[in-house]
Amino acid sequence: MIDMFRRWLAAVQAYATTDDPLSDIAAKVALVIVSNQPFYPLYLHAIAGTAAWPAWLTLLTLPLFAGVPVLARRDPFAGRALMVLTGTGNTVFSVKLFGIHSGVELFLIPCALLGALLFRPEERLRSLPLLGLPFACYLVVDAHLGDPLMRVAETHYASLVSINAMSVGALTALIGLLAAARMAPE
Repeated sequence: MIDMFRRWLAAVQAYATTDDPLSDIAAKVALVIVSNQPFYPLYLHAIAGTAAWPAWLTLLTLPLFAGVPVLARRDPFAGRALMVLTGTGNTVFSVKLFGIHSGVELFLIPCALLGALLFRPEERLRSLPLLGLPFACYLVVDAHLGDPLMRVAETHYASLVSINAMSVGALTALIGLLAAARMAPE
């Protein structure tokens, strides 16, 4: 059983590894999201019960996150861009599903961090739209999404904000740790 787990872990590690250090960060973050995303609807169901049914729709973006490592090996810039675009798109979609009172908008923070971190100085001009996208979504798009699909009791929102804030904090810390490991001298 332990050998099977080690082989599986080695296969996942190989899938998430790219030759480009910045793409490697994007690929690893994407696979952490892939491994956690199926649990998110379960957390929301534990908090809000059957009213959390829209949470299952967030799984629609799972193939895009899973595709980041593949694209990053073929075209490093495109793979990194896909990570920022998918993260931002998933966040805006989640705001439509759960509403701004759920705190899900906080996921725009790691999206902006990735937009700033994943691109080299010589790529800055063509990556600026990716950096600006999370800010534009926060300032413009979210206000025009209309009513959320998920309707929960007002008392559940504090728990939703708490779980989303913890997840954002953990994701931001992971991005920082991966970046620090890439910057450390060998």
